[in-house]
Amino acid sequence: MADGTIKQIHPFTGTEVWTVPGRGNRPLLHNASTSIELSAKDHTSYCAFCSDNMLSTPPEKSRIVIGDNGEFDIIRGVLPDELAATTPEFRRVPNLFEIVSFDYWHHNFGFDMDAETAMRMSQYLATPQGRDHVLAIVRTRIAAAGDDPSTMTESELLEKAPGYFAGGHDVIIGRRHFVDNATTTDQLASSGTLTLSEHEAFIRLTVDGIDELYRRNRYVPYVVAFQNWLKPAGASFDHLHKQLVAIDERGRLIADELHHLRRNPNMYNELAVDYAGYHNLIIAENDHAVAFAGFGHRYPTIEIYSKSPTPEPWLHTDEELKSMSDLIHACHAATGADVPCNEEWVHKPIDVDMPMPWHVMIKWRVSTIAGFEGGTKVYLNTLSPHNVRDRVVKEMYRLRDEEEIAPNLRIAMECAVERNSLKYNPLL
Repeated sequence: MADGTIKQIHPFTGTEVWTVPGRGNRPLLHNASTSIELSAKDHTSYCAFCSDNMLSTPPEKSRIVIGDNGEFDIIRGVLPDELAATTPEFRRVPNLFEIVSFDYWHHNFGFDMDAETAMRMSQYLATPQGRDHVLAIVRTRIAAAGDDPSTMTESELLEKAPGYFAGGHDVIIGRRHFVDNATTTDQLASSGTLTLSEHEAFIRLTVDGIDELYRRNRYVPYVVAFQNWLKPAGASFDHLHKQLVAIDERGRLIADELHHLRRNPNMYNELAVDYAGYHNLIIAENDHAVAFAGFGHRYPTIEIYSKSPTPEPWLHTDEELKSMSDLIHACHAATGADVPCNEEWVHKPIDVDMPMPWHVMIKWRVSTIAGFEGGTKVYLNTLSPHNVRDRVVKEMYRLRDEEEIAPNLRIAMECAVERNSLKYNPLL
C-alpha cells in the first residue's frame, strides 16, 4: 500500500495478513522474568526432562547416541537398569499427558499393540524396577486427573500400562536443559545452541519416531511433528523437546494443500520457492534444502523445504537428511534462543499419492492474537517477510564466519535457486 502497509494472502490456506509500518520495530526477545544462579546439580536435575530424572518420564521407546567415530546409533527399548549404560543425546518417550491416547485407538478402531511391543512391555514389567516405574507413572497420571490411585489394586493400575508402550504421542527430549558452562537459569539450551552433529541426531531420532508410529499402527494416516520453544509458544518445560502425535485424520492444513496440489502438482515451486525467489525472500540453501521468509502467516515465519525427489523424510538419504538438519539448525541459531517459536513439520501423509515435499516452518511467537484478528480474521504480523529475511540473513553471515553453523550454506545473494528446483516424483 502507499503508506507502506503490506497485505499478504497465504497461497494454500487463504489466510490474510497485514504488516503495518513501525510495529516491526518492537523487540522480539522473551526475557526470563527472573534469573537464578545454577548449581552443578541443576544441569542434570532441573526438571522432569533432565538426565537425572529418566524415571520421571514413561518407559523410554528409543534413544540416539553418538559414538566416538561420530556415527549415530539408535537403541530401542532400554530397560530401567540400562538407562545409565549409554549417554543419550536424545530420548523418545511417551507423553505422560497425551493428546491422542492408546485407549482412543483401541476403543475407536480396535487397535492392539503388535507382538514386538507386547514383548517389550512384558520384559519391562518383569523387572522389579520396571514394574515399580510403570506403577509410579500410572499413579501420577491418575492423581493428576483428581482421582485417588490408592483405591486401586496393582492389577487395575497395570491395565493402563499399554498406553505407555503402544501409545501414539511421543516426546523427543534433549540431553541438556542449559548450555554447557551455564551459570544462570536464563542460559537455556535451544536447537540453535546444539552442535551440527547433535542437531542431526535430534532430526534423525524424530524422523525415526515418525516412521515407527506409522509402522506400529496401521490406522494412522498422519503423524504430526512439532516443537514448542518457551512458554509463550506453548511449551510446558523450557527444556528442548519435540513432539510426535499420531492422529486419525490428515488435518485441515494438509487437506487444504492437497486440494490445491491436485489442481496444480507444481504448486510448491510456483507458489512457494519460486515465488520467494522472484521477491528476493530466499534466506539460504544447500544442495538438498532451501529456506526463505514465509508469507501469509499469522506469525513471522521461516520456511525450509527439502529438495529431495522423495517426499517421505524417513526415506531420505543420509545426505538429504543432514542438509535439512543443517538448514533448520542455522535458522534456529539465527533466530536466537530467547525468541519463542514453534517448529512445525509438514510431510506427505502415508496414504497420499501426490508429491508433497517435506517442509518445516519456524514461527516466531512474538505477538498475541487479540480482538482485531478475532473480529476480522485479518491477522497483524509485526514483521514483513523482508524484515524476517534481513534479520536472519545478517545473523547467518555472522554465525557462518564464527563457524557456529554449517560452512557450506549459501546465504542470500550467494543462492542460485533454480526455477522449479523442487523436483518431486509422484510415484515414490
